[in-house]
Amino acid sequence: PLLTTLLGTPLAMGTTQCVDGPGFLSHLASQAGVSRARGDGGRTMAVCTAVLGILRSAGGVGGVRRVAARWLTVSAHRPYSMAVQVGESSTTDKSVLHKYMSLPQPDDKIQVSYVWIDGTGEALRYKTRTIDFDPSSPKELPQWSFDGSSTGQAHGRNSDRYLTPVAIFKDPFKLGKNKLVLCEVYDQDMQPVETNRRQSCVEALVPVMHHEPWFGMEQEYTLLDVDGQPFGWPKRGFPGPQGPYYCGVGADRVFGRDIEEAHYRACLYAGIAISGTNAEVMPSQWEYQVGPSVGVDLGDHMWMARFLLDRVAEDFGAVVSLHPKPVQGDWNGAGAHINFSTKEMRKDGGLKFITEACEKLAARHKHHIGRYGKNNELRLTGLHETSSMDRFSFGVADRSASVRIPRAVQDAGKGYLEDRRPGSNCDPYAVVEALVRTCLLDEVD
Repeated sequence: PLLTTLLGTPLAMGTTQCVDGPGFLSHLASQAGVSRARGDGGRTMAVCTAVLGILRSAGGVGGVRRVAARWLTVSAHRPYSMAVQVGESSTTDKSVLHKYMSLPQPDDKIQVSYVWIDGTGEALRYKTRTIDFDPSSPKELPQWSFDGSSTGQAHGRNSDRYLTPVAIFKDPFKLGKNKLVLCEVYDQDMQPVETNRRQSCVEALVPVMHHEPWFGMEQEYTLLDVDGQPFGWPKRGFPGPQGPYYCGVGADRVFGRDIEEAHYRACLYAGIAISGTNAEVMPSQWEYQVGPSVGVDLGDHMWMARFLLDRVAEDFGAVVSLHPKPVQGDWNGAGAHINFSTKEMRKDGGLKFITEACEKLAARHKHHIGRYGKNNELRLTGLHETSSMDRFSFGVADRSASVRIPRAVQDAGKGYLEDRRPGSNCDPYAVVEALVRTCLLDEVD
């Protein structure tokens, strides 16, 4: 009866997440350490063995349901990825790679990696080319093309898409004169593709740069094992309740510090405007801050910092999730709070302009929510240091508000505001543009 139920009925968690029974049964087999055999007979045997193993370890049908719920949580963390079992053959010995990376590189040969946002609007891609000069500006670099049909940005019959370099950084992986360049993506008519939100962000910023808009973003993220489980968590259970993990110290409180430290140093080397980092409330969850940056630079640096994080985690055999609610239940979600100010806000008496900006944001709450990331409704519940998604609020030192005015800002009468609504998977360009159009261009719905 259990097998019939799982095979024939979707398993649901909450109100929106679901998966087919066969997919979950494959997961059961992997959890029990059984390879999925070819053919119905082999598959049935693997499934039966898996279910028996889960029943023994998880405690009956209810245990299987709990495993299903957990699998559903981790299976949608990243675009194009699922929870998978990674064999030993898929990992490599980095000391072997070092032998080759230590080979001398000709002075007139520079490796430049072109990085871009793919068709999901969340994941990053890159490829590398050789040039014969040391570039100091992205404008010196040639445009390049790629197969957009393989990144969700074109159809196969018209697949060429173009990469235009817009920001350049030092490469912390290849070192030397080698570079990383962030690129905008354009179609065959040289129009920005749907996920190229940088172009419209720049257009919104041009007429308001006399206000000297500054932005800083607090990027939260969750580390996962390659099997989709939160990094360092028990494989068939949960760590202790939240409380000791935020800014924690100790092997029983912090998971993945090596990855966080390596990412921090890589950002500093590359030239990212990273300003800090800390362990977050949920174990295996971290945060880094970028900024303050002027205008579109916030988006450029944040996207490249995300790329570096993915690459560093790859070297450590871990996966980065930017899902706003990576684990259901009594666990904090992941956001990307953005701090915003203008020169008027930063001057004496600036609190008046901060309050005016909050009132403008209140009038366009729904507009901003639509630009602050997917699945954010799972996070903005009014619990776990979040505001309600359904209504706007602002207040001094209030982490349950949509927008927080820091206590120090009220005391000084000037400073900045913190919009706490963006989800961890938001596009920084879209967030910056929304703030500019609402608070500085006075656009209304």
